[in-house]
Amino acid sequence: MKKHLVMTLVALAVFGSAATAYFYWRHGPAKPVVAQANLPLPLPPVPVQPPPKPEVRQVVEPPPAPQPPLPDLDKSDRFMLDALAALIGNKSLMRLFDSEALIHHIVATVDNLPRRIVPANALPIDPPAGKFLVEGSDDAATLSARNAARYAPYVRIAEAVDAKKLVALYVRLYPLFQKAYETLGYPGQYFNDRLMQALDDLIAAPEIAEKIQLVRPKVYYLYADPELEKRSAGQKILMRMGGINERKVKTRLREIRQELALHLRQH
Repeated sequence: MKKHLVMTLVALAVFGSAATAYFYWRHGPAKPVVAQANLPLPLPPVPVQPPPKPEVRQVVEPPPAPQPPLPDLDKSDRFMLDALAALIGNKSLMRLFDSEALIHHIVATVDNLPRRIVPANALPIDPPAGKFLVEGSDDAATLSARNAARYAPYVRIAEAVDAKKLVALYVRLYPLFQKAYETLGYPGQYFNDRLMQALDDLIAAPEIAEKIQLVRPKVYYLYADPELEKRSAGQKILMRMGGINERKVKTRLREIRQELALHLRQH
């Protein structure tokens, strides 16, 4: 059965930023990656367990009309930031993006979203402002609904862009995403396939109406329900964003799916 790929650079930004919050919740602040003079920014480590090779592989069709040449991957940051700025149209929101190795970080984040943890050095965007908020005592702690406000800037990014223009940008830049994925340690595999797995996993995240119970066995909070605690990092991100934010993001993903499906072919 043919599967449909869901893709959006906005989703990458939103979930990348939320993944940062997940890392802060579980592990505390990470040390910043500092590039040495005249040396490239180090890439995220190659995952220990590569994703299974899917039976159906889907390829993004290149644009039909000739396009100006793309920059080299290691020189693509300014090109990528300018393209995103044109789509988002909000300078204050653009300050959230990492300005170095942006495509590498997006690809690494997507690759790790279905796993248990997204490494902090893979993230493409700054973390949400403020602290992770909990209500009640450690014996009866719940996830505070006020956390949803911390994700508002990233949801605004998702709502700010035009779906058709967003997909056109992704199709245009796909060779850079594919090259970054192969550099991460997946030669001969398609970035689209891993993205499909990640976004299918995200869309399957439960929408929980009641307050989410937490426990604190040591330093960091965990979900009290073992079924929630064992879910992927990406699904935990959506559950913490709040029901309204989660529905907005999923709505955007479905809109982008319809646009991107027009550019796919099976291989």
